[in-house]
Amino acid sequence: METMRKALLWASTNPWLSQRLPQRRFVRRAVRKFMPGETLEDALAEADRLRAEGIPTLITTLGENVETAEETRESVAEYVRSMELAEEMGLDLEVSIKPTHLGLDQDFDLVCENVAELASRAGTGGTLWIDMEGSAYLDATLSLYRTVRRRHANVGLCIQSYLRRTADDLESIMEFGPCIRLVKGAYAEPAAIAFPDKRDVDESYLALARSLMDHLGGGGDGFIGLGTHDPAMIEPLSEYARAAGLDGSRFEIEMLYGIGRREQRRLVREGTPLRVLISYGRAWFPWYMRRLAERPANVWFVARSMFR
Repeated sequence: METMRKALLWASTNPWLSQRLPQRRFVRRAVRKFMPGETLEDALAEADRLRAEGIPTLITTLGENVETAEETRESVAEYVRSMELAEEMGLDLEVSIKPTHLGLDQDFDLVCENVAELASRAGTGGTLWIDMEGSAYLDATLSLYRTVRRRHANVGLCIQSYLRRTADDLESIMEFGPCIRLVKGAYAEPAAIAFPDKRDVDESYLALARSLMDHLGGGGDGFIGLGTHDPAMIEPLSEYARAAGLDGSRFEIEMLYGIGRREQRRLVREGTPLRVLISYGRAWFPWYMRRLAERPANVWFVARSMFR
């Protein structure tokens, strides 16, 4: 399984595969497990359906490492459109962005301007989430968060438990009373940077989550979203949050569209705060490969799809 994971992460960065595999019908059919379609309208229609089940949503437009400032402005316009349409539909919907989709590769001032514009547009109605990409962008993303957060309190940050330095990075931004989405991490990283063993990643995840919940339960400012489908994380941390007196204004589970639907419905029935991340867009191949690499069962789903 580890060999398969490495192969999938390698594929996620391969330009030749990213151009050719999406043309294969079985791949396009299989990806529908993880995304409802390629357009904003597809994503919002699914958000509306989930709203009927009592599940709020988080939306992201797939794309990374754009090459021009003009492309970043197109991305900003698309996110603004998503906010406007979500408001018209009365959806409880937040937005998550990738820094390299908004100009981090081009110019730091440009990406700060773009993210600040979206944070201002989101207003007080919800959090604008800054996603974390590969470790090569970590320091720049932290600087982006600090810069925009000083002007906009509704900006949140994703952190990754598989990185060895994350505990120190989290401590460095606690002055902001941060809104944090905690995930395990899905990029190929060397052992010197990231824990190679799943047990260490899980232990880091639990420790980071409990530290944040202790801060919140003690009256500190902020929010924690647990980005996980792992029952070994969800059950004990949901109980820990309840014991700390955290409600949906301070804590939620965040799961990906199409994964663990039965578990999502169970969490809703039990009153555990839940939000589902819906991704859409045409640039889905790198993201899709990382989703497959996260869990071997996802690979078998694709294999079965080939013969349907």
